[in-house]
Amino acid sequence: MFESLTEKFNSVFKSLSGRGRITEANISDAMRGVRKALLEADVNYQVTKQFCKDVTQAAMGAEVIKSLHPSQVMVKIVNDELTKLMGPVDTSIYYVSPGPTVIMLAGLQGCGKTTTAGKLGKYLVAKGKRPLLVADDLQRPAAIEQLRLLGEQLEIEVYSEQSKDPVRVAKNALKYAKKNDFDVMLLDTAGRLHIDEEMMNEVANVAKAVTPHQIYLVCDSMMGQDAVNSAKEFNERLELDGVILTKLDGDARGGAALSIKAVTGKPIKFIGVGEKLDKLEEFHPDRMASRILGMGDVVTLVERAQEQFDVEEAEKLQEKMAKGSFGFDDFLKQMQAMKNMGGMKDVLKMMPGMSSQIDDMDLDDGSLVRIEGIVHSMTTAERRQPDVIDTSRRRRIAGGAGVEPHDVSGLVKTFKRTRDMMKSLSGGKLGGLKNLFSGGMNMEAIGAAMSAGRKIKQRSKRKRVIKRKGKIKRR
Repeated sequence: MFESLTEKFNSVFKSLSGRGRITEANISDAMRGVRKALLEADVNYQVTKQFCKDVTQAAMGAEVIKSLHPSQVMVKIVNDELTKLMGPVDTSIYYVSPGPTVIMLAGLQGCGKTTTAGKLGKYLVAKGKRPLLVADDLQRPAAIEQLRLLGEQLEIEVYSEQSKDPVRVAKNALKYAKKNDFDVMLLDTAGRLHIDEEMMNEVANVAKAVTPHQIYLVCDSMMGQDAVNSAKEFNERLELDGVILTKLDGDARGGAALSIKAVTGKPIKFIGVGEKLDKLEEFHPDRMASRILGMGDVVTLVERAQEQFDVEEAEKLQEKMAKGSFGFDDFLKQMQAMKNMGGMKDVLKMMPGMSSQIDDMDLDDGSLVRIEGIVHSMTTAERRQPDVIDTSRRRRIAGGAGVEPHDVSGLVKTFKRTRDMMKSLSGGKLGGLKNLFSGGMNMEAIGAAMSAGRKIKQRSKRKRVIKRKGKIKRR
């Protein structure tokens, strides 16, 4: 997410390192780099111009703190201005009583409206609401069936009709929602490949028919300025209440996220950060600014961890760490939680100072799969007490996992060292780790095991190369 912009910003700040103080000259140099980075990220020109002006004014008025380098002062200023640019925070959904609260989703075809409707439905269920999904996209083939499948998967009811009149479907759906006491009605409307008068009239007529309490525009963030321009046109016809940016996990530039609030005046409510139905996040400008500048996003990381770990289970795990009885079964639970949180790379990117180092690391979730293969080849007793794994057991485990005995030996040794280290730290440094992850995430153990997994992968590659070379020689 925004890798290109993060890299360019870091390059600008590094150029200020070693300067004794902030001057007009080095601010001007830095702003040229910032301006270039923003324009290359497809940020709106006027937004870029105003942003650089605001940063310059703030920097010139900043009292230079002797203990900080100019680069650190500029990071703070740019972070504050990015937060202002994308803010303020407005993730609240205003519910009416009596219900249902009608939320209408609009946007171009292919922006992810139908999937977003499902994600938003799941989000509402987690908030204790009873939503009704309404299939009112009558233009795109299979749109109704797609929403039905999502509804079945999420166990959320879907309203649909065999009709070609979107206004009629919307009206009937509203009557159905009221009659059956739904809290929220999520209306998935039709899109087009581009904005045209027919499309605008259709969504305007649907909005007029059911008078939605909130209208959210769903935008594909990877479209950059095209997304911003379409948002501006939709806002002129529909009076939007907010924007949902999709596919942000694949957006290396960030132009839409940085421009859309300034251009439309409408807040970004949610962001889609993956294809799975739980990959919808509330949008927090301050957290996004930190991610863009490579400072991580600890708050979101903690929230994700808390969703995955039960407090009682975490306390039991903490006790095991303190006693040194942490076993491979416990580790498998943590690996599954890591996957549910987005994978190793996503987790590390949210840690301060780690985003710039991720690309240099050989991190792939395939390492976790290889470790799982070895652990699943162990017996219950071996997973609970890795110390019992001797030479004959290593051979049997290796055969079951499709690896070599020394691969099993390396993983077990790494695991034991990490377990012993966690035991020694349980009364001190681990306290901070416990508070951060509610006692649930043993990053040291996972990191060490992944390192062992990568070594297994590298050895497998070397063996394949040797085999290929051997075949060539025999020929």
